[in-house]
Amino acid sequence: MSDIDEPSNGEHSPTEGVPARSGISRRALLFGGIAVGGLAAVGGGALLYREIRRSAGPEGTWVALSPIVPVPDAAPREPSPAAEPPGDDTTVAVWAHADDDIIFANPHLGAVIASGATLRTVFVTAGDAGRGLVYARQREAGIRAAYDLMRGSTAPWETREMTLLSGARATRFVPVDDPRLSITVLRLPDGNLSAKGFPTTGDAGLTQLINGTVPALEPVDGGPIFDARRLSDTIAELIHAGSPDRVMTNIPHESAFAHGDHPDHTCVGSLVRAVAPSVGVPADAVTYYIGYPSQHEPANVFGAALDAKVDVYEVYAAQDPVVTCHGPAACLAQPGFGQWLRRSYAKTDTELRLV
Repeated sequence: MSDIDEPSNGEHSPTEGVPARSGISRRALLFGGIAVGGLAAVGGGALLYREIRRSAGPEGTWVALSPIVPVPDAAPREPSPAAEPPGDDTTVAVWAHADDDIIFANPHLGAVIASGATLRTVFVTAGDAGRGLVYARQREAGIRAAYDLMRGSTAPWETREMTLLSGARATRFVPVDDPRLSITVLRLPDGNLSAKGFPTTGDAGLTQLINGTVPALEPVDGGPIFDARRLSDTIAELIHAGSPDRVMTNIPHESAFAHGDHPDHTCVGSLVRAVAPSVGVPADAVTYYIGYPSQHEPANVFGAALDAKVDVYEVYAAQDPVVTCHGPAACLAQPGFGQWLRRSYAKTDTELRLV
């Protein structure tokens, strides 16, 4: 979730190299066997700074979204440079921003990691909020630290640069001691809560690319540009490369649960829903997590499960200077984040309430 204004009075001003909290919380060990009131998810990124002080979480601007075209061909595919060794019970998770998963898809995300299953995560945008690559990398460091807490290790992550069959460039992080996990980032520009992007990245994001109002987007790391075909082909290629048994993603734009969500979230959900069948993923293998609008649903994450979820978020937030919070009470007091952390709602394709 990533929309921020410059902070005032020097509070939470962005800094490079914010240290991550060290050590493994005992609460993280609770993830594997904790039941919550239904699968759920809360996702986001760095908020408009002023939104943190509002009594309720933000809501994204609703903008009509064109159908996803072109959809990749379902013909047999040659092996991708992104292909990874097949794993047991593999989930490929595709999210708009680094933190969508720990906010909207936990406790389920932690349970997947604790079970020993294989998890391949993809973040489509940089969540840069117009601040550039330095801030995007802070968020990426935060999500790696959050995964370290959930997996119970602080061994380093190897960085790999890949040029995909689609022509896109991707950066992948893999723990040196745990190859069943990987995080792949595409670093496309953040689309803003307004769906209008940021001036520093051409006032454009996924919404404009899908709607055809801009011909291409340039990743914030200067990689090859994405047109609509490359975007769809890349998402399809990365899903296929993970050989998934199931897929997790944001709620799609065509769902009634998408109203008020971050436009980047719903773009990514719609992309995954459109391209997954072309790589052999059936509709019933995809789970969609409600984002911002989950704050309007009853709380369903409690007790030890909530404690563990907040621990993971706090570790992430230590690297994200916009949302850094010190202690569970402070994290849960953040409007928006506090509501989302107490909730997680997952929907199957048949439960999306398409509109």
